[in-house]
Amino acid sequence: MSARNNQANKAAARERLREERERQAKKERTRRRLIVGVSAVAVLAVAGGIGYAVVRSGQPSAWDAAAEAAVTAPKNTEGENGTTVVIGKDSAKKTLELYEDSRCPVCATFEQKVGPTVEKDVEAGKYRLKYVGATFIDNFDQGEGSKNALSALGAALDVSPQAFLKYKEALYSAKWHPDEKTDKFAKDSYLLEVADTVPALKGNAAFRKNVEAGTFDAWAMRMSKAFDASGVTGTPTLKMDGKALTVGGSQNPPLSVEEFETVLAPALAG
Repeated sequence: MSARNNQANKAAARERLREERERQAKKERTRRRLIVGVSAVAVLAVAGGIGYAVVRSGQPSAWDAAAEAAVTAPKNTEGENGTTVVIGKDSAKKTLELYEDSRCPVCATFEQKVGPTVEKDVEAGKYRLKYVGATFIDNFDQGEGSKNALSALGAALDVSPQAFLKYKEALYSAKWHPDEKTDKFAKDSYLLEVADTVPALKGNAAFRKNVEAGTFDAWAMRMSKAFDASGVTGTPTLKMDGKALTVGGSQNPPLSVEEFETVLAPALAG
């Protein structure tokens, strides 16, 4: 091969290399522009999402609206807005006050172990039961289950006091009571599934309608407000004659039948 041809080949190779580098550089510039463009869109989307969330957070929720709405109180209630719920025989001389939050795991323990004894005592006329429902766990753990379950309990109370007690028992049962962090009670479908285990509520069209329509949502919010005004700071709390029933001088509620009967006896005698 002549020197001339060799030089020509080298020049052609250098030209091809230059062209390839230019193509690669152009491709890289295009890729960078795409990345920047996509990133900008992503930033705008995130910013838009944040903006939407901020706007949404400034809007009242359905429960906020219920807190200000006119109250439809369930049957078998008394007092302003129907927030006084007392179950039992008028002949009973004492009243046991019970403060509970439907999502409360300790309330579930109390109901599973002591609840049947309370129900039996109320039926026998040993004392009456005053129920005060709370919803503070919704605030601490996020969610709507406490409020929604309280509204559903109102729908059960509208059927009868006995339906209320049996539904409350079912909601707190080991089978149906969810972990505190799991907001299953926020779903009407779950509350209705639990209600199907209560004979007075199974297939009860009026009960179902009231749960799904949130008929007693405003009542639940007023009941929650009554709890907040009571000065009680935890659940379950038991009181009789204005005094808390606690174990061994502690702040702990009785969580067994033996503990319950031990703290109840002097209260009934007093």
